[in-house]
Amino acid sequence: MHAYSNDLRVRVMADVDAGMLVKDVAIKFRVSKDWIYKLKRLRRETGSFGPRQQRTVQRGKLDDALPQLKQLAERHPDATLKELRDKLGLAVGVSTLWRALRRLKFTFKKKYFTLPSNGVPMYRFNVESGKLDNVGYLLNV
Repeated sequence: MHAYSNDLRVRVMADVDAGMLVKDVAIKFRVSKDWIYKLKRLRRETGSFGPRQQRTVQRGKLDDALPQLKQLAERHPDATLKELRDKLGLAVGVSTLWRALRRLKFTFKKKYFTLPSNGVPMYRFNVESGKLDNVGYLLNV
């Protein structure tokens, strides 16, 4: 969301200073009454009613370690977040590590490539061949 322009701020405050009601000024310039009250308070407290300086974004704790983290995650795809954190050697939270891996486009879904040893076989009817195809095993039957 962008700050209102200085031109609008000057026109609004000029009308307020001229004695117009805040409600009427808000309707005239299509701004909220609360914004006008905040503008008046800002001028009273700081002497100016210009927009405040935008905050700068801090760098993340893992920004310098992202290439190393990517290599670790590729070398150890089955490692937990805690194990990756320990191998990385940085004092960061697990959620911080998770967000960094998400930025690197890593997924967290575990895929099992072997069929379980017990269970009931599942079949799907193949329309093309007219036969049942074995598609895996159903557990907890």
